Amino acid sequence: MVTYRPMLVDTHAHLTSDRFLGKVPELLHRCDSAGVSRVVSIGCDLPDSRAALALAKEHGAISAAVGIHPCYVDEPVPEGWIDELRELSAEPEVVAIGEIGLDYYHAPPEPFTVDSWRQQQADFFRAQLDLAREVALPVVIHQRESGDDTLDILEAYPEVLAVLHCFTGTLAQAERALAMGHYLSFTGVVTYKKAEEVRKVAAMVPEDRFMVETDAPYLAPVPFRGKSNEPAYVVHTAKQVAETRGISEEECARLSSENAMRFFRGLELP
Repeated sequence: MVTYRPMLVDTHAHLTSDRFLGKVPELLHRCDSAGVSRVVSIGCDLPDSRAALALAKEHGAISAAVGIHPCYVDEPVPEGWIDELRELSAEPEVVAIGEIGLDYYHAPPEPFTVDSWRQQQADFFRAQLDLAREVALPVVIHQRESGDDTLDILEAYPEVLAVLHCFTGTLAQAERALAMGHYLSFTGVVTYKKAEEVRKVAAMVPEDRFMVETDAPYLAPVPFRGKSNEPAYVVHTAKQVAETRGISEEECARLSSENAMRFFRGLELP
């Protein structure tokens, strides 16, 4: 008898992290053993986006997203940065613009005030949403402790499809995002004992609107919590989502992977 092995997509990992330097081939080997067939490597600034694209060109199991993360908008950004993102986004390995959005968790860097830092983030966010609309790409959204303001901005871009990555917001925010047509993605946080609200959201999201991810090397799921995360561990997140939704692991893998292929431009499973 042939045993069915679910083929999962880790829809959000940072394979360009220094923690993975020189280790990507072995990470992908462990993915293959675990039944994880594709990883979307996320860009956080221009150099990181270029590196994610280079990995995607080198490894067939990797796709890339390119963008400037809200925590990096204080970096010296070259004039014409949006033009470079536009050029990167035209590459076939690039499946989304991201990670972009708003972050109200971290304190503003010098010399920003809270208000000026949030305005800087919003300006970069809107510029990248404009680009996503122009090039017809979906966006990967960071919305840490900024859910309402993030959704307010997204509301002005009805043509742009978004996934709220590492969703840890409220049920009301989830319902609002879903009503706008967007997707929610769940990390290892869903496996944490105190994450009851996240599991409530994971249970209610429509079957055609959820995905799973690692955010590796961060947020490792139970039983690896506190250790460095990696894409193969997405199976543990999917297992918890399946249990929360009352479906089989195989069904959860199928649904989340089909949703990823529908959401990301040109994403296909081997």
